[in-house]
Order: sequence, then structure tokens, then C-alpha cells
Amino acid sequence: MSEPLLVERPADGVVLLTLALPERRNAMTVALTAAWSAVLDEIGADPDVRAVIVTGQGRAFCAGGDLDWIDPRRNVDSGADRLRAKMLPFYRTWLKIRSLEVPTIAAVNGAAVGAGLCLALACDLRFAAEGATFSAPFTRLGMHPGMAATRLLPEAVGVLRARELIFTGRAVDAREAVDIGLVNAVVPAVDLVATALETALRIVAAAPVATRLAKVALRGEDDIEQVLQWEALAQATTMANGEAAEGIQAQLDRRPPSFA
Repeated sequence: MSEPLLVERPADGVVLLTLALPERRNAMTVALTAAWSAVLDEIGADPDVRAVIVTGQGRAFCAGGDLDWIDPRRNVDSGADRLRAKMLPFYRTWLKIRSLEVPTIAAVNGAAVGAGLCLALACDLRFAAEGATFSAPFTRLGMHPGMAATRLLPEAVGVLRARELIFTGRAVDAREAVDIGLVNAVVPAVDLVATALETALRIVAAAPVATRLAKVALRGEDDIEQVLQWEALAQATTMANGEAAEGIQAQLDRRPPSFA
């Protein structure tokens, strides 16, 4: 069985992480989440790493949480408390990338959906392939936003735009993404990783201590944990009250959801 997460070192000081479940649109499965956690711990402890790039294999960057465990129809015995207990470690694991002391770059090769969008937002810089799309479809699926979406999206595009994207769940294409400040630049798909690597090499060439300290300063006062505590409760509540079951079923049936 192939590894769900590929780890490469394309240049000194640079780590390239590739989500490698293209048949699942790089959804955050249990196996991928475990691999991500272990690799991020290794990177955080490696003083030779100066920049990290994250991309996806296949047509998607990341489709977000795996329906095998977030679909409330498959968790009929799970109340809000149990769901919340699953959400928090999941959020914290994937957001480990935000805690790295070195700059991180998302090379968004395709769809970044829900928690997959949050993964891209958790990176310091973002480059998008021309065919990439970005969406936070939580409310359309009957769920409260999760994985710090309510903090990370306003940080990227401003509160007014974030409200619209979260309330409507609509998708943003690559061109609009650069216009609203969601990504730094849009490039042809064939140049995506090379563009991210070129930026990473410029980071590696800069003073390492100054760069790490600058990242801390730019991050400012980080209230992510407080946000996660609320989102884990709110998302679990919406998953347990029936709205998410209808939202997910409607998506599978390719019909508009019917919320009472």
C-alpha cells in the first residue's frame, strides 16, 4: 500500500509534503492524519529545515475531512460531546503547520475544500494553479465551520469577504482568489511547485533567525486555541442535530439541501 503522505527534500533546507490520496481527493483520512502528525513533529524538531511546501497529488489539493468519520449518518450513536472530543485533536493535528517556526507555502494544485481550505490558509504563503478552487461549504452541508475557518479566513481576506464566503459556501476560482488576497499569485499548473520552490529558496537564502522571529511577529497574538474550542462545540452540535445529515445527503444526491 502506498504512503498517504510523500516527503521530499528538493533542496537544502526545503521540505516538500505531498498529500498522496488522489483517489480520495486527498481527504483527511485517519491514515493521512496520522502520517501528517508524525511528519510535522519531525519537521518541527529538525533545525536544518528552513521552509516547508505543501501540495496535493491529482486533481485536488485537499477535499477536507473524510466522510468516513464526519458523516453523522455513520456516527448515529455519537452525541455532540463525543463528536467534539474527536474534532479537537483532528483540528490541532492539521494546524500543527501553523506552529512551525519556519515559513510554510501552500501550492494549491486543485480544489481546496472545507478543512482543506483551512490547511492552505494555515500556511504563510499560498500559490494557486490556474484551475484551483477554494470553498468553505460548511453551512451548505449543515455544519458550523471548523478547523479555525472563522479565524483563518478573515485573516486572509478580511471579515466582510469571509462572512460572505462562509454564509453562502460558494466556491472561488483562482483568479478571484488572487484578487481578494486569498493567494499570493496564480500560475500555470505545470509551474506551481517550481514557483513555490523558487520562493522557498529565497526564504532559505535569508537569515534564519531573523526569518523565524519575523514569522512570530507577523503572526501576532494567536488565539487559535480559543477559536478551536468554540468551533469544536458548534460544529459537533450541528453534526448531531440532523442538519449535517441532510446537507451531506443532499450533496451526494446532487440536490439542494432542505433545512427546516
